Amino acid sequence: MATATHATAKKTAKTAPASKGPDGVALLKADHRAVEKLFGQFEKARDADRKKALAEKICLELRIHMQVEEEIFYPTSREFLKDEDIVDEAVVEHAAARDLMDEIEAMSPADDLYDAKMTVLQEQIEHHVEEEETEYFPKVKKTEMDVKAAGARMAARKDVLRGQLDRAEGKSLQ
Repeated sequence: MATATHATAKKTAKTAPASKGPDGVALLKADHRAVEKLFGQFEKARDADRKKALAEKICLELRIHMQVEEEIFYPTSREFLKDEDIVDEAVVEHAAARDLMDEIEAMSPADDLYDAKMTVLQEQIEHHVEEEETEYFPKVKKTEMDVKAAGARMAARKDVLRGQLDRAEGKSLQ
């Protein structure tokens, strides 16, 4: 099944004629900027409820971003890159960030190490973003990968994930 998905991703990405829609790299960079802004707000927050809300928002945005990257961008780009290590490292960095987010989401801002864990998460994400934007994305842009086709698929997947979350939140509020 995974092979068929990779083959489809490769065929779609390579053969799609000048696709319209968002550039996948630009879409991912926009996500990076949005999360950076949220981390900045967290750093300035003093109220525990505000910190908790921002931490939850950061983790939510990161989870959606990582899922879209792992389901669409990484497998598609892997087909075109000569450097698979860069993709593998990104996947491992995501796993480490997820572990830390699980810990943060189970905590309260009043707990010891809450702010420290948020700081470490921010540092991990900043490192990951820097590698993607200075190494990974430029390599992808030099390939034949149709980043617009990938971007369209990624944007659609993000919409589905947000819709699922909105429905889940609606059920929990009722």
